[in-house]
Amino acid sequence: MPTPHEIIVRPLITEKNTSLMEYGKYSFEVLRGSSKPEIKNAVETIFNVTVLKVHTMAVHGKMKRRGRESGYTRDWKKAIVTLAPGDRIEIFES
Repeated sequence: MPTPHEIIVRPLITEKNTSLMEYGKYSFEVLRGSSKPEIKNAVETIFNVTVLKVHTMAVHGKMKRRGRESGYTRDWKKAIVTLAPGDRIEIFES
């Protein structure tokens, strides 16, 4: 079983995800094979917060071209985590 730091690959900081932070929702790129309970446990362990909900989605790779060569970017998994009222993750605030 992967460790919590292996499950959470990186935080996703975009304009849309920044606006979701007002509602206590934070987005992460997670390990593709991880489940919702594993993601919940990893976020609670790493950031010391209470997680209420976890929404996941599989993001498929896009086709990219470089000259006449073409290929796909990698597939990855995204998780949007809803925290309990009053909880915050400091890494997103800076």
